Formats: sequence, structure tokens, C-alpha cells
Amino acid sequence: MRSFVRALRPAVRRSQAVSAPRIQRGTQAGFPALQCGRPFSTTHTRRDASLADVAPTPITHFSEVETAMAETVQKFANDVILPKVRDMDEAEQMDPAVVEQLFEQGLMGVEIPEEYGGAGMNFTAAIVGIEELARVDPSVSVMVDVHNTLVNTAVLKWGSEALKKKYLPRLATNTVGSFCLSEPVSGSDAFALATKATETESGFKISGGKMWITNSMEAEFFIVFANLDPSKGYRGITAFIMEKGMKGLSIAKKEKKLGIKASSTCVLNFDDVEVPKENLLGEKGQGYKYAISLLNEGRIGIGAQMTGLALGAWENAVKYAWNDRKQFGKLVGEFQGMQHQIAQSYTEIAAARALVYNAAHKKEAGEDFVMDAAMAKLYASQVAGRVSSLAVEWMGGMGFVREGLAEKFFRDSKIGAIYEGTSNIQLNTIAKLLQKQYTV
Repeated sequence: MRSFVRALRPAVRRSQAVSAPRIQRGTQAGFPALQCGRPFSTTHTRRDASLADVAPTPITHFSEVETAMAETVQKFANDVILPKVRDMDEAEQMDPAVVEQLFEQGLMGVEIPEEYGGAGMNFTAAIVGIEELARVDPSVSVMVDVHNTLVNTAVLKWGSEALKKKYLPRLATNTVGSFCLSEPVSGSDAFALATKATETESGFKISGGKMWITNSMEAEFFIVFANLDPSKGYRGITAFIMEKGMKGLSIAKKEKKLGIKASSTCVLNFDDVEVPKENLLGEKGQGYKYAISLLNEGRIGIGAQMTGLALGAWENAVKYAWNDRKQFGKLVGEFQGMQHQIAQSYTEIAAARALVYNAAHKKEAGEDFVMDAAMAKLYASQVAGRVSSLAVEWMGGMGFVREGLAEKFFRDSKIGAIYEGTSNIQLNTIAKLLQKQYTV
């Protein structure tokens, strides 16, 4: 199959040369396109002179590149991934052919510049791809999300030129990456991590362990956070790059999970792993800053995973309710009680998407997006849980059995409230920033 990312490169270059207008994605994506170029209003619009030539656009309007990304990833997900979703879930393993095709299609290097073999696209394009994949399989979506928003971003931001030249071409074309921060007693309190690094003449020795590490079974590249100077507390945390095969690095246990079962989640052990000095990522003692920055961006990705999941669950159920399932002589989707639930759920999905894409656009614009990312991740995970649960009920017995996707979407939704910052952590972040804003 020809890489659709390569096919999009002319559009990417056009968007980089001239700021492309954001256009509404088509009805294929589930949200019908508006035909008007400007919003209707009964009042005169007061606009700053500097914005005179900028047409107002809704938050969920996409550029030419982002629209094409949505359409092509949607087709890829339905044609290639969908036939394998149930088998991968039952086997609790990602099909290696799917991983290979993710690389072939350019989905593992969305923001990596072309000079390193990547697609050279923008952050929102990556978010679009994550959302579209989640409409079919959230397990595949989270693999792409972690690889792009955490791993690739870390190397692009803080990797030396030598590290970029060495690893970015591999990360774009054939090497899965993993982000290793969490530990058994260091989850929400990420900076209580106990993994230690000791400086040596040739580099560093790292000892300890990590837990709940996504992509770790497939990964050959690991970003590992360890404390180089425990006397400084979290200010001693430093980031390192490890490769699969380094002596002392082992994958100890693969977790059996409630949901996203095809996505590997493992325990990693480090027994005096020798890391060369050139594999220091960024500066010593700055790891805590890097982790915070990356997780803030990553939360937008998880928000997109959850909106994609919610839309996938909603579409799967309403197609059944409006076309197949009949009770009392008519389709169940025609009953007013069902229609109200369906409409309410769709409205909540649209609201969650607005939060996700607003956060993505603010990030790209260089604005402060921390609270926006927290709100997007919080609300999108809540919506995914509610909608996927209702979708099972709308389908009745067919929603409860494992022949279809309804029960899988429901199981997969629960992780959204847990990883990359629990819902309570997001609420803490939002409240803290609001308090700072409103305290005199």
C-alpha cells in the first residue's frame, strides 16, 4: 500500500509556505460540513484591524493537510485495522503487520521533519490521526499517540544533533518508542521515582524499574527517567535514551488488562544498565521539566483518543439502532427516549472535540495550553465512558457479546480516566490554575 503521508507532502509544503485557511472536514468523519464561509450573525462584528483579512473559523475546522489526514487515516483504519481488531484484542497482542503498516503509512513520524524521514506535518495533524485510529481501535491509537506526542517530541525538543541524526530516521520508519516514567510507587506522584542513575567515566549506570509502560513489548527505543542526584529531590531527575538489547535491560512482565488489550503494558527492570554519555537526553537535572512538558502535550493526544473512541462507539450503536434492531414493531432508534440519549451523546462528543482541538490549536499557536489540555483530557475521558456505556445498552444483547465492538469500546474507555494523569490530577491542575488566576 502506497504511503498516504508521501502523497500529502505537496499539501504540507503549501501549508508551510502560505498559512492555509482552515476548512471543515467532510461528512465522512461524522460531523457534516458547513456550506457558509462565515457564521451567521444579527449583530455587527467588531474586529481588530490586524485581523481584517482573517476569516473567522470554528475550532474544529481543519486545514487542507489535516482534512486529508482525517480522510486517509479513516480509510486506512477501516480497510486495514478493523478486520484485525477483535483478533488482536482476544490475543492481547498487536499484530506485527499492523505495526509495520503504521510505519509504512508515515503515521509513526507525523511531526518528524522530512530530512529525518518523517512526514514534516504539524501537531494537529498528529492529533487528527490519533482520533481517527481510535474510532476503530483505541489500542492502535495509543501506540501511535505515545510514539508521536511523547517519544518523538522529546527527541525533537531536547536531543542533540547527533541523537536526532541517529534515532529520528529509525523512529520515523521502523523503531517503536516507549516513554518510561511511572514506577510502582510513583504514578500520580511521578517525581517520587526511585530509579537511580550513577555517572561513570564512560557515561551512566541505571538501576531500578518501571511499571505501566506502554509500547514496551514492541519498543526498541526507550526514554528512561532516573534520578542522577537524589539529594536534590526531583531536581535530580534526568532523561536518558536506552535501546533494546542493552545489557541489564529486561522486560519482566506483561500486564493482563481490562481494556486496550492489544496495547502492550509491561514492567521494565534495569540492572546496572550502561548508557553511553552521548545518550543523555537534554541536560542533567532537567528531566522533571521535560516530563511535565511532554505530558501536557500528551494529554491532548489522549483527549483525541477518547473523542475518537466515543465517536466510534456512538456510530457503531446508532447504525444498529436505526437500521437493524426492532422492538414493538419499529426500530428502537425511533423511540423518543432513545433519540434523546443519542442526541445528548453526540452533543457531548462535539463539546469534547472542541476542547481537544482548541487545546491543540493553542499549543501550535505558542499560547499557554496547560489548563486547556487538562480540561480536554478530563472531559473527553468522561464523555467516552458515558457514551460507550450507553452504546452497549442501545444495542441490547448484541452490545454485551464479544462478536461486535460495543463491549470493547466500553472496556477501552476506562483507561482514559487513569493514564497520563488521572481525572483527579486533571482537576487539581485546573483548580490550581484557576485559583492562581482569581486570587487577589
